[in-house]
Amino acid sequence: MKEINVKGTVRTDLGKKAAREIRKANAVPCNLYGEAKTEDGKPLALSFTATNDELRNLIYSPDIYSVNLNIDGKECKAILKEIQFHPVKDNVMHVDFYEITDQKPIVMEVPIKLEGLAEGVKAGGKLVANVRKLKVKAVYTNIPERLVINVSHLGLGKTIKVGELNFEGMELMNSSEVVVCQVKMTRSAMAAAAAQKK
Repeated sequence: MKEINVKGTVRTDLGKKAAREIRKANAVPCNLYGEAKTEDGKPLALSFTATNDELRNLIYSPDIYSVNLNIDGKECKAILKEIQFHPVKDNVMHVDFYEITDQKPIVMEVPIKLEGLAEGVKAGGKLVANVRKLKVKAVYTNIPERLVINVSHLGLGKTIKVGELNFEGMELMNSSEVVVCQVKMTRSAMAAAAAQKK
């Protein structure tokens, strides 16, 4: 997994009015969640701000990152957990981070990459990716930038489901019945198959 550095400043003023002022200053209200809990067991967040420039490469990227967060000199590792966008303007309204360690497993979505030329494509079919990311559970040091899935053996009309996949050091959290990719029959492939039967 790639790394990216993000600097932030502790936020003392909380609430909607303070958040609006932060956004006017070209910054984003953020929270960092981790091991800390309130007295009633709820996650305790460290509130901070980061500029749009600091967050841009992390948010607008197809890649996943572990984030080296520096909040007023206090450093920790985190992952991007959730982003809230404005429903109309599409600008970033709020970002949640989750603190990570190399001992505690985390759950995150990882992009998939299909590799190889499927047998079914050679026969005239079309390879279709049904999902772009899969949810995995692992310590962050075991999570790759992409989950590579070899499709060379995939025949015409065949699928690869989550339950058929296995990645070392990671547990797949999606339902085992979810279809990851398939080779669909095209009209020309169907016509060729029908012609062979005659």
